[in-house]
Amino acid sequence: WINVGVSYENESRQNPWNMLLDTYNEDDLVVIKLDIDHSVIEVALTQQLLQNPKLLKLVDAFYFEHHVHLKELSPYWSSSMSGSLLDSIKMFTDLRRAGVD
Repeated sequence: WINVGVSYENESRQNPWNMLLDTYNEDDLVVIKLDIDHSVIEVALTQQLLQNPKLLKLVDAFYFEHHVHLKELSPYWSSSMSGSLLDSIKMFTDLRRAGVD
């Protein structure tokens, strides 16, 4: 657990993927829980994971709450909603196909 600010900028020291790549290897069990309640950052980091073969080999399990546009959840997520349920299904399907549980 690391409680610091997060950036989705690729070269930032606060991009969690950089620390992961510098610290861990494929033999380590790496479980990620992404929960910063900021959809733009969470989706950008998820896309970075999907587009980086080295990260995909490191990450064994990935959890996050994709704040998609759903009427039932809008009272709780209204300021952080992004994308659709179909976008979420596609993103998680892509992760599973890439070997990330």
